[in-house]
Amino acid sequence: MFAAERRQLILEMVRANGAVSLRELARVVQTSEVTVRRDVRALEAEGLLDRRHGGAVLPGGFTRESGFPQKSHLATAEKTAIADLAAGLVEEGEAIVVGAGTTTQELARRLARVPGLTVVTNSLLVAQALAHANRVEVVMTGGTLRGSNYALVGSGAEQSLQGLRVSKAFLSGSGLTAERGLSTSNMLSASVDRALVQAAAEVVVLADHTKLGTDTMFQTVPTDVITRLVTDEPPIHDDRAATELQALADQGVQIAVAGASGNPGGEQVPATRRAPLPGPRRGHVALRSGAGLEPSGVERGRVADLRRR
Repeated sequence: MFAAERRQLILEMVRANGAVSLRELARVVQTSEVTVRRDVRALEAEGLLDRRHGGAVLPGGFTRESGFPQKSHLATAEKTAIADLAAGLVEEGEAIVVGAGTTTQELARRLARVPGLTVVTNSLLVAQALAHANRVEVVMTGGTLRGSNYALVGSGAEQSLQGLRVSKAFLSGSGLTAERGLSTSNMLSASVDRALVQAAAEVVVLADHTKLGTDTMFQTVPTDVITRLVTDEPPIHDDRAATELQALADQGVQIAVAGASGNPGGEQVPATRRAPLPGPRRGHVALRSGAGLEPSGVERGRVADLRRR
């Protein structure tokens, strides 16, 4: 494939999806990430797209939201690894909330094996993944269906969450920065996600490396409210993603990194300090790790190692 054809295909993918990782671009155009990175730089110089933390986004800084069909085909291996790791944080008999998204849908498929679980969700896809699970109770919020991501939003969804209290909230979004926390491109989705956070004692964010450093319009979870981030390992060349991970850890976020190959044997990057939790969550018992998530001496330097790469 000639460079012009390759770059046109890259541009069409970014326009269709809003944000695409270099790994996915390289897979589709059937070339190396080094070549794709060169193409992305050339397109950026023409003002046709922006480079962003291991991927490419629409120009202008704030990415638009992609629909479910586009999102479901992006970073699939990374989402699988993240979901495998996050499932280890859920214990038998817990009550949790799970927000909308393709990564949380992957998590829900694994939660079907946790007995005695109660899952509150505004996502039809999460509910469908758990519909036939043995000994798992699913509680749906009310609200208006938002077809682009199969989620219930609006005042009905928010009101149904009032007075609810669960141990953990599992959320994803469109972007994550140390400065602003988790954000999304849709106002209605952001409002419901904030209500989900208010119902939980601890907040676990699921975000692959392409979302690190990406800032979108509506903040959902401030950084000091995030208990833990479960992400995948950034590519070796992605210094900015590693820097963002370090900044999140410096603000008290516990970080669990899943293997880039999709192996759930992730590594824990412990925070250097714990930020106090706001409001009624202040002083709550720290989140207990699942199997394989306890920090070790080797793992304490994980973020620093990533930065040096």
